[in-house]
Amino acid sequence: MSQSEKSPEHAVSEFLASLPGLTLGVAVSGGSDSLALLHLVHEWARLNHTKVVAATVDHGLRPEAVDEARQVAGVCEGLGVSHTTLTWQGAGSGGNIQSIARDARYSLLADWAKNEQVDFVLLGHTQDDLAENLLIRLARRAGVDGLAAMDDRFERQHQRFARPLLDVPRAHLQSYLQDRDIQWVDDPSNEDEVFDRVRARRALVTLADVGIDSSALAQVSRNMSDAKVALHDQMADLAWTHARIESGDLVIRREAFTDVPVEISRRLLLVALQWVSGNGYAARREPLVALLRSIQQNQGGTLQGCLVTVDDQNCRIGREYAAVKSLSAVDGIWDGRWKLEGPYQPGFEVRALGEEGLRQVPDWRESGLVRSSLIASPAVWGGDMLVAAPLAGYNKAWSAKLLPERAVFLP
Repeated sequence: MSQSEKSPEHAVSEFLASLPGLTLGVAVSGGSDSLALLHLVHEWARLNHTKVVAATVDHGLRPEAVDEARQVAGVCEGLGVSHTTLTWQGAGSGGNIQSIARDARYSLLADWAKNEQVDFVLLGHTQDDLAENLLIRLARRAGVDGLAAMDDRFERQHQRFARPLLDVPRAHLQSYLQDRDIQWVDDPSNEDEVFDRVRARRALVTLADVGIDSSALAQVSRNMSDAKVALHDQMADLAWTHARIESGDLVIRREAFTDVPVEISRRLLLVALQWVSGNGYAARREPLVALLRSIQQNQGGTLQGCLVTVDDQNCRIGREYAAVKSLSAVDGIWDGRWKLEGPYQPGFEVRALGEEGLRQVPDWRESGLVRSSLIASPAVWGGDMLVAAPLAGYNKAWSAKLLPERAVFLP
């Protein structure tokens, strides 16, 4: 066992001892990784007076999945662990079915965990997953972030998830199960080379002959994680001195994109776009780099629903009107970031101000905001009549404030 590898019992015991909370959820597919995790967590929880519940997601992609969920339910019953089968109804969706199914799985698990008052949902990703993920990302020519190890703790849909087995090879988990005569399910899709992960898994067998095994690649991904943290900290320091929030826009001194290493300025632009748009996914590298070059040339552009404008001193990143023109809300929460308060009446709704609304605010220039930002700002409408445009200073009875979770850039 290499220095970075841990026994399954040691890894789980050490990891769970560091987690706050009294209720743990385990996502169990019936495969060796998640089934071993279930047993390991159950053993630890029994000694540490912690409640454990489990869930299996049936994606509806294979007819065998129903029986596999029943098998997991039987195992849980034998352990005295409450079990729920979560069924996805979107198996007919087009596009990248694995990506869509993954997002659906997290959504189902998050909803289940909230109902069960679970503090952390535990996932069975292993050291082998780190290695396979690194190979897949290498094939896609990823940078430091893409090659970094997956986080051992993260949050999705306001639910906390954790991965206690990232230092444990899959073979050790299978030995753990075999020693206890516990049977697991082999998913036939794990042999289908149409999937990148299956091809990466088989490539590892060949690479092991030259010393590039799962342990080595997992360590490389951890090294990339350290580099990722260092680069992020440098970018955050830059943001603290060069960026400010102005009525929901980010205004960043242009030198932050011209006088620093390109990797740092690229990261700053990436997180700025995500903060303004609320998009949970990072922009693709090629259009992001193209936009960065445009900023450096004193030009702007659009990306991820954001409009970027540049002058001699500053770069302003705000919402693009085209991205919000069709959004409406009647509960005062608009675009996932603004909360409007005022004397609501039936029939009022929040929509973007737009050019039509701006024409009804003759003194909008006194607000100090640029035209492009104002037309993409929230306004209160009663049908076609403008009731209020808080950021434009129209109707002081109304206010618009960023939601607390969206009000701070790089805390």
